[in-house]
Amino acid sequence: MSSLKGKTAIITGGNSGVGAATAMLFARCGANVVISARRKAALDDVAEKIKAEGGQVLAVAVDISKNEDCLALMDAAIEAFGSIDILVNNAGVLDTGLAPIDKFSDEEASKLIAINEVGTMQCMRAAIPHMTAGASIVNVASVAGVNGGGGAAYVATKSAIIGVTKHTALLLADQYIRCNAVCPGTILTPMTAGMKPEALDMRIMGAMSRHADLKIKPCKAEDVANIIEFLASDKSAPLTGQILVSDYGASL
Repeated sequence: MSSLKGKTAIITGGNSGVGAATAMLFARCGANVVISARRKAALDDVAEKIKAEGGQVLAVAVDISKNEDCLALMDAAIEAFGSIDILVNNAGVLDTGLAPIDKFSDEEASKLIAINEVGTMQCMRAAIPHMTAGASIVNVASVAGVNGGGGAAYVATKSAIIGVTKHTALLLADQYIRCNAVCPGTILTPMTAGMKPEALDMRIMGAMSRHADLKIKPCKAEDVANIIEFLASDKSAPLTGQILVSDYGASL
């Protein structure tokens, strides 16, 4: 219950799904939680649930594709709690219909890159100067970044997160600031539930089905939150630069 007691954790995309589940879990583990997303009303709903359980929480409306917002988020955390011990880069968006490499939209690719890839990098750049030995960065990538199973633009951004996770771990290892990534497989969240079947590209869906066991159950947001909590806590102190796929073995 006290694995994160007294630590300050920033969780982007904390308004729903994995981000909200992680925020709730971290607060129960004793952390001061800073949650961010673009939609303030949804953030406030999560914050109220945390407060109702006696947790410490700050909700900050942020668009991580804007560097000034990332800097403001870190400043808000420092002002409220005095330190940044954990950064969970969870904020991200899906493409519309899993468009493959010969059909992707330039406009949509630019949006995904700005949020999923550059936004994650900007948050790390803004947080690292405030971190000291023992701090932990956990990036939420995707199994799509490991095996290519998804829309081309989405795969590109999640593969980039895996690469920059390893880069950051390598850079900061001598400072004992860790950086790891969790790569969920199919996961039940409001974001994935909102995808329209008629918009999905059947070629990529067929290719994905040939390389995954669709009979295996999907992850829940709480499953991923448990892994993030482990990677954020001192229980995983020797781990850095690691990429953990969490899909119950569906992609093996």
